[in-house]
Amino acid sequence: MSFTVAIVGRPNVGKSTLFNRLVGKKLALVDDTPGVTRDRRPGDARLVDLKFTIVDTAGLEEADAESLQGRMRAQTEAAIDDADLSLFVVDAKTGLTPVDTALAEMLRRRGKPVVLVANKAEARGSDSGFYDAFSLGLGEPTPISAEHGQGMLDLRDAIVAALGEERAFPPKEDVAVTDVDVPQTDVDGEDDEEPVYDDTKPLRVAIVGRPNAGKSTLINRFLGEDRLLTGPEAGITRDSISVEWDWRGRTIKMFDTAGMRRKAKVIEKLEKLSVADTLRAIRFAELVVIVFDATIPFEKQDLHIVDLVLREGRAAVLAFNKWDMIEDPQAVLADLREKTDRLLPQARGIRAVPISGQTGRGLDKLMQSIIDTDKVWNKRISTARLNRWLEQQQVQHPPPAVSGRRIKLKYMTQVKARPPAFMISCTRSDALPESYTRYLINGLREDFDMPSVPIRIHYRSPDNPYESRKKR
Repeated sequence: MSFTVAIVGRPNVGKSTLFNRLVGKKLALVDDTPGVTRDRRPGDARLVDLKFTIVDTAGLEEADAESLQGRMRAQTEAAIDDADLSLFVVDAKTGLTPVDTALAEMLRRRGKPVVLVANKAEARGSDSGFYDAFSLGLGEPTPISAEHGQGMLDLRDAIVAALGEERAFPPKEDVAVTDVDVPQTDVDGEDDEEPVYDDTKPLRVAIVGRPNAGKSTLINRFLGEDRLLTGPEAGITRDSISVEWDWRGRTIKMFDTAGMRRKAKVIEKLEKLSVADTLRAIRFAELVVIVFDATIPFEKQDLHIVDLVLREGRAAVLAFNKWDMIEDPQAVLADLREKTDRLLPQARGIRAVPISGQTGRGLDKLMQSIIDTDKVWNKRISTARLNRWLEQQQVQHPPPAVSGRRIKLKYMTQVKARPPAFMISCTRSDALPESYTRYLINGLREDFDMPSVPIRIHYRSPDNPYESRKKR
């Protein structure tokens, strides 16, 4: 991206709506309630022929520095300092307020380019608010409607005028033909070879858990800065915020998500939107870290979240946070291991790491567990090995006989990874009991070293050519 733009303004002027319009997706939560956005949310924006990074911010308010609103203001000011240009959004429908005047003064003191945007210009009676915006001393306002997409061409021209042609359109770098990697195809190669794990590919990790479990604090500790809003209040995070950082040369993209309470307690519309955003982050992640509060672990909601992640087919790692508050670590750790095996039988062998997001204890071990689990999630097993294993399993424990006829498992192959899924060709697949499937899954985990990831087995019966014929 060529430059960075921060969207600023007081609460409920349409900043998140404009953010969604520029990125072309409904990434940020939008509601009539003021103060929905709390954290900085970056996105890749496109405006006609402009490509840049856009940052949605919280509404600026005058508040004490230690309060939640004060910490939100500090996050927004950090976004303004990091950006090349600010879009100062005012509400042309309701007109200016003293907060707008104070924000305009703050932006002028920073000395960075500012584009004044008069949103909701399509509303009746918005002309007075539009002309009042001239009094802010930030130049001519640009009338737009973020909800309906009006005025986007004028906004593009205003951004180019504020930054300049050279900054808005940086020259493209020429790529030499010799620098382009051409993939080599092996025509005579075996399709059934087990691929090597690519440890240079970027990894998407979602951090989920109950409210106030320490998810945002954990990510801030990874980054080494106060990038996400934290505090003693439960439910601070609302949007799923993505941040990127490098761990031992590998790009990690982490998603901080809103805390998930029991469904019966989720009544407000805004919280429903936050939970839906968390579920979307789980579906698009490759690996999910489920953060437990070590002081009160294994609540019913914790077990529900783990089951939800595994049913989505995602690899999972448990992180027992707030370990610095545990008085007898050895006894508590033994108790947690016993409860993990007993309460999570569907996740046999799942990796669990005691950590402290406040002090940074155990974070390297957690990251190594994430990488090891991702390797298992991407694992592929050759068909030859699988069929030798299947034959051995049937010798040790033959499938049951149904109506005096033995079920035969003929052939097995892996149809996909992420998560590992297998297909078994057999007779009378509808009569095979669920207990035998669990027996095969447990055998796969143990014999092929595949803990902590969901394993799926599908059955297929060969077509019977005489099934449609009537008996004589």
